Amino acid sequence: MTRIVAGVAGGRRLEVPTAGTRPTSERVREALFSRLEHYGVVRGARVVDLCAGSGALGLEAASRGAAEVALVDSAKPAVAACQRNARSLGLAGVRVVKASASAYVEGAAGAPVDLVLIDPPYDADQESLAAMLEPLARAEDPWLVPGAVVVVERSTRSPEPPWPAGLRRFSHKRYGETAVWFAEPAAGDHAD
Repeated sequence: MTRIVAGVAGGRRLEVPTAGTRPTSERVREALFSRLEHYGVVRGARVVDLCAGSGALGLEAASRGAAEVALVDSAKPAVAACQRNARSLGLAGVRVVKASASAYVEGAAGAPVDLVLIDPPYDADQESLAAMLEPLARAEDPWLVPGAVVVVERSTRSPEPPWPAGLRRFSHKRYGETAVWFAEPAAGDHAD
């Protein structure tokens, strides 16, 4: 069973697609969001959850006070689960987008975001991850506000994400078999 950890929807259950997803554990989400709240990038934030799966990461952000959350996934069962979860939780500012993560970030950014959560399948290769990260670092039509945080969740057996010029890793944490990488625009100032 997957649940929202904290915030206005804390304790509420989430539907998880029956195949093709690996939801972030509650323990990892709790630690991750504790850190993100310490950085001040959740409350009132504009958030993008790429490879959303059930939407657990983005919905956790919405429950904790994010103003706008886009749940992005290309798999039909994941999109349907995200839609049902968003509807059942009734959190304001949440929208579900059916698109591949790389195609979504290749498009126009619109208003820049404060937080990007990327939890690709553990077998995603470095090229696929690079296709998600590179557009986030572009200077024209920027995706990120100054001080934004980009989070990448991978298996501890996966290599470090291929950070493009314009994004700087500032922290890395391990939680059992899960590795979480934190990056920011190169001019950022977060401390480990």
